[in-house]
Amino acid sequence: MAEIEKHPKYDDYDYPTTAPVKQSGHPGHTDKQQDAQVFMLRSQLEQAGYTERLDTLSMLRFLRARKFNVEHAKKMFIECEQWRKDFGVDELVRTFDYKEKPQVFEYYPQYYHKTDKDGRPVYIEHMGKIDLGAMYKITTAERMLQNLVVEYEKMTDPRLPACSRKSGHLLETCCSIMDLKGVGVTRVPSVYSYVKQASAISQNYYPERLGKLYLVNAPWGFASVFSVVKGFLDPVTVAKIHVLGTGYQNELLGQVPKENLPKSLGGTCECGGSYPQWAKPPKWMQQTKTEEKPTSTTTAPEPQAGSESKKAEGLAEAQQAPMGS
Repeated sequence: MAEIEKHPKYDDYDYPTTAPVKQSGHPGHTDKQQDAQVFMLRSQLEQAGYTERLDTLSMLRFLRARKFNVEHAKKMFIECEQWRKDFGVDELVRTFDYKEKPQVFEYYPQYYHKTDKDGRPVYIEHMGKIDLGAMYKITTAERMLQNLVVEYEKMTDPRLPACSRKSGHLLETCCSIMDLKGVGVTRVPSVYSYVKQASAISQNYYPERLGKLYLVNAPWGFASVFSVVKGFLDPVTVAKIHVLGTGYQNELLGQVPKENLPKSLGGTCECGGSYPQWAKPPKWMQQTKTEEKPTSTTTAPEPQAGSESKKAEGLAEAQQAPMGS
């Protein structure tokens, strides 16, 4: 498979850059016009003063999200960068301490768990225990959103690069499973509100990151609620979403190997899973290290005792996200 033509300034990849399936506009499967549109989008953003996230894979994601309309993709990118600045994303991913996470997990279990049959990371949420009143005594809506964004950043790097190295081809999306078991009619409004909010962040600021989404154990009446939610989503996104009832196992196991699926969802796995041998420190962690380097020309001091173990702990936390975290 042909790799993308790397831009010498922005494309610094140490993992495969060709999409596994031949689809128009996807890395490794672009035509000359699409390559020209990548060049146009990047050039216009450079002229507007942007210098970050102008790599080819990012340019293609924004272009695909806007049907390769350069002006629309440019507008989306600029709005995303403004949101990142206002939300403080770059600093947040390095410093956010979600110390109440174990307590919040009791009411809202969320975790990454191994990979699907395409090699993508699997993200799981159990929404039946959601109790916003109880959760807001532990945390705030703002911190929940901050945690959501930090997890998106960690999915982007290091999780997807690690999965790409392991599979031998580029993986840019994840497989999400939302378990609606126990979500009664009285809880649908709070679930609907969360899905709407999370979907807005995902669609507007992390385009082309959803591979498949399975809504399993969907209660009676949820289909009508979801029909409203669909109104906020792009038709391409809607096509990736599968609303399933209690008899979801066969379809879900067609996408996720039984040994990679938790027992609670019909699989055989009882532990979290990760692939540390394929993981490397994310760029946002490397940036911190670079920023801390001495500016003088003298020899840098030896690392303090324990510094390597702290760095390893940070990478493990960012990469693994085991079950229960």
